[in-house]
Amino acid sequence: MLSVKHSLNCFVSKCGARCLSQGKNLSIVQDVNVREIPLVNEPMLSYKKDSKERNDLIEALKTKSAECQDIPIVIGDEEIRTDRIKYQVMPHNHSKKIVKFYHASPDLIKKAIETSVKSQRVWDSVPLDKRIDIWMKAAELMSSKYRQELNSATILGQSKTVIQAEIDSAAELVDFFRINAYFLRESLKYRPISTNESINTLRHRGHDGFIAAISPFNFTAIGGNLAYTPALMGNSVLWKPSDTAILSSWTIFKICREAGVPAGVVNFIPADGPDFGDTITQSRHLSGINFTGSPGTFNRLWSQVGANIQAYNNYPKLSGECGGKNYHFIHPSAEPEHAALSTIRSAFEYSGQKCSACSRMYVPDSLWPKIRERLVSVAEELKLGPTDDFSVFTSAVIDAAAFKRITSYIDYAKSSPNTQVIAGGTYDDSTGYFVRPTIIVTTDPMDKLMWEEIFGPVLTVFVYQDCDLDATMQLVEKSTPYALTGAIFAQDLQWAAKALEHFKYSAGNFYVNDKSTGAVVGQQPFGGHRKSGTNDKAGGPIYLHRWSSPQAIKETFVPLSNYKYEYMH
Repeated sequence: MLSVKHSLNCFVSKCGARCLSQGKNLSIVQDVNVREIPLVNEPMLSYKKDSKERNDLIEALKTKSAECQDIPIVIGDEEIRTDRIKYQVMPHNHSKKIVKFYHASPDLIKKAIETSVKSQRVWDSVPLDKRIDIWMKAAELMSSKYRQELNSATILGQSKTVIQAEIDSAAELVDFFRINAYFLRESLKYRPISTNESINTLRHRGHDGFIAAISPFNFTAIGGNLAYTPALMGNSVLWKPSDTAILSSWTIFKICREAGVPAGVVNFIPADGPDFGDTITQSRHLSGINFTGSPGTFNRLWSQVGANIQAYNNYPKLSGECGGKNYHFIHPSAEPEHAALSTIRSAFEYSGQKCSACSRMYVPDSLWPKIRERLVSVAEELKLGPTDDFSVFTSAVIDAAAFKRITSYIDYAKSSPNTQVIAGGTYDDSTGYFVRPTIIVTTDPMDKLMWEEIFGPVLTVFVYQDCDLDATMQLVEKSTPYALTGAIFAQDLQWAAKALEHFKYSAGNFYVNDKSTGAVVGQQPFGGHRKSGTNDKAGGPIYLHRWSSPQAIKETFVPLSNYKYEYMH
């Protein structure tokens, strides 16, 4: 078997040499000629009855659900299986195993680091235009040949409904690959100021060492972005996918290898969280951590990096998105129907397991009767069930730990004198981890239900007196350490303009008369600050450059003939 370095060197040689750019003076810096890339989002399919995409998806679901796929650890071009055997099950039918996979030991993680470090500089020498071509090919494979394989893996493995999977593992994933390639192309247009005496250029490099990508279960697309955007910029990556999203993550990994990403550039490393975190942060080659998950885990990683800072070759880049306690603030001028239905979608799509899901709602007393009636009636209509049933609105939560955590908040609400459950409140884990969409009213705006991230289908409402509007606005930012997404609903544009300024630091993504979920790559770059993360704005051009280590180059063509400056004469 050829070594990863040999394979990468062969890959580089096949790319061919590029010509030197020509100008008044000959520059040694190579020009990058990249074809135009349209800035458009991937269209979403409808999956209407008897449509081709629906029939294709049904067939893919049948195939995927009939097997338990064996998925290895991959380091370089070596597939590895250990005695640390794990299984991924369907959350809506937890007796059904769909993946057998393996956790890497600390020694294997160290081996992956060695492979990754050896691969990085060879991969970084691959011309940017060739890398962009690979990413565009991967996007094309994802949008066509493998679209329903990606969707079926997400539907069965992460219990997403058809439309939620299409939004995520088709459209958003493709957007990350295509639009990040577009952002990279656009960044190449920048030219530093040159003079008659010198030419100045700037080139992108990867980070010397390796990047650790740690991805969550709730968005297939996030996994692809966390692992492959750093790779696009010339980095090598250790990708630790979530244990509850192995199947969809593996599908992305296979597609990218087929598209031309060489072995060793992204290494597929399922592992126990502490084993992975402890091992990567102890390596002097760590150059960055690209993370989405809980604040507790990110805090631990950050602390470990701080404790080991003297040992690293570089200062590691830390990029994290850590969830939120997202709000809908309803003004007395709001349209009640729109506010209620927007909140239903934001709070309960994918069972509230979105970082941006609405978890707290502030409603004026004057609108509460209409909004309450609509919230309750629609919540009781929502159909809960297995995701291969195309008529369901949402399905199970991800696993037993999530079920236990979410239901503990519901039990608390049932026993607290400050709260009342007005919809839902029931749950059952006998077949799948099912929690009914639940709406709670609290009389205490500082209750833990308004403070803590629940990450499940639980919405808490605080009803305020219209005359207390300004005081209630003050509560939004004080009531939680998070600042990810927020939304206001109002027809009074004068107040909306005031609220836009008032809530400036309450959210990284802010919505006016729209729900707090649904950020689209290239349209609403996503991320929050405070305990919601480092706000690097995935889906925008800023995010891409977090993973570049640029080099400025000055070429001088006028020989120096005297060491003295003019003032010295």
